Amino acid sequence: MKILVLLSRVPWPLEKGDKLRAYHQIRHLAQRHTVILFAVTHQKLHTDALTQIAQICDQVHIEKISWHATAWNMLKAWFANRPVQSGYFFSRKGVKRLKEIYYQEKPDHVYCQLARMAEYARAIPGPRTIDYQDVFSEGVRRRMEKSSFWLRPVFRLEYKRMVRYETDLFDHFDGHTIISEADRELIRHPDRDTIRIIENGVDTDFFHEIVMEKKYDLVFTGNMSYPPNVLAAEYLVNQILPECLREGMNPTVLIAGATPSTRVKALASATVTVSGWLDDIRYSYAESRIFIAPMQIGTGLQNKLLEAMAMRIPAISSPLANAALNAIPGTEILIGDSPEAYSRHIAKLLKDQQSAEVLATAGQNFVKRRFNWNESVLKLEQEFSQG
Repeated sequence: MKILVLLSRVPWPLEKGDKLRAYHQIRHLAQRHTVILFAVTHQKLHTDALTQIAQICDQVHIEKISWHATAWNMLKAWFANRPVQSGYFFSRKGVKRLKEIYYQEKPDHVYCQLARMAEYARAIPGPRTIDYQDVFSEGVRRRMEKSSFWLRPVFRLEYKRMVRYETDLFDHFDGHTIISEADRELIRHPDRDTIRIIENGVDTDFFHEIVMEKKYDLVFTGNMSYPPNVLAAEYLVNQILPECLREGMNPTVLIAGATPSTRVKALASATVTVSGWLDDIRYSYAESRIFIAPMQIGTGLQNKLLEAMAMRIPAISSPLANAALNAIPGTEILIGDSPEAYSRHIAKLLKDQQSAEVLATAGQNFVKRRFNWNESVLKLEQEFSQG
């Protein structure tokens, strides 16, 4: 099968969840199919991005969108009653180029990742599948609840438009996929139960247990300019750590990940290290006793949890972060629903090494059993064949 893949970001490096999902799906699809990639970008490409992508794709087409075109398209989306982010990734020149690629290559199937690339997919005919991945409208709603009084009306309008947009898109695609049951339940279309759940995998050949000296008690990783991660890092430092201090603990913390925002950098202290980008994120896990994911907003599956647990690091998460993961609380993961609960879990794992070992082993076994890229992509191929 010849598959045309539409992405809103170039899938390298793998510092964001949508890029990681796309890269590994393409890598496995390319073992059995011809893959043509069409991706848009606003950024200068990473130095080895094209080299890495060319190794897994038969063709690579990158459409650079200028910032002035982006501003104009966002403005048009606003007045057209569409979500602003659908305009952010749109390019009329890109659509023209995509049509040329489509009619020249005549792919058997078009795979569109994320609702924000739907305007491109709708411009070309043929069988097509949309990967909602996670539900953007719900992410906007949760940001709205945490936003300032002045920004709340803007987020509320974007939320309403995104709900309608995600629902309307359904009927324009032959196949539909999403990352978790929890996310599927948030889609408003009456036929949402037909959306196939395609979970992420984890590369356990890469993310395996590494024995190193423990430099940190807690680690939290992710793209540190992404608002849900920024809020989680602040919650960790400003809410959880003070509770730990009240309980007689003073844990050391590593906050690791690309492009830390000014707010995240401001969290650094004698006991909190903000590392920024790391060439090998595995060492941040291996040097830490506990992985913590106190996510307060956001949707979808947290890849950081899969990676840490695959490396046999005991994990504590919020109920929200575990909603898509579905690990068994108290057996495979610990759940914190308040600073006090997080503090209790941290104390237990730091003081009781046997409990930490049992939790880490159960978590690792769970991830290895449930999250496999090859099996995930086989399900995706089934969706293509039925679309």
